[in-house]
Amino acid sequence: MDRVREVIRTRHYSRSTEKAYCGWIRRYIVFHGKRHPVEMDAEEIAAFLSDLALRGGVAARTQNQALHALLFLYGNVLGVELPRVRGIAPAKTTRRIPVVLARDEIVLVLEQMRGVTRLMATLLYGTGMRVSECCQLRVKDVDLAANTFLLREGKAL
Repeated sequence: MDRVREVIRTRHYSRSTEKAYCGWIRRYIVFHGKRHPVEMDAEEIAAFLSDLALRGGVAARTQNQALHALLFLYGNVLGVELPRVRGIAPAKTTRRIPVVLARDEIVLVLEQMRGVTRLMATLLYGTGMRVSECCQLRVKDVDLAANTFLLREGKAL
């Protein structure tokens, strides 16, 4: 796992990606009785991913994230070229209908908030920035004269 973290950090992946990939790799190893990944191949990956879908009931995106974590492990950490992973039971795909509050509903919600929470919620609603971007926002990133916020590469600078 130390090698996985080292390669992830060398490639400048986010901490959340590192945490997710390490979690999937750990679950994969435990699923196969703590065998070393070098001893396993595409068949074991397919078995793990199918189990996630059938018994774990994960969504398709979750199954896809697990697949990419394992492909990262084999390709970038272990340097093993795997054949195409086949025979994966597909996870359920759900069609999400976005829920959007009406303007008067937003006003009612914001009226219930006070202080920093209200400020952050108003910024999120008004600018469309992510919660992490809002949390990292600094005073010097705000230009009131130009009505702008300085954001670069998903991070406030």
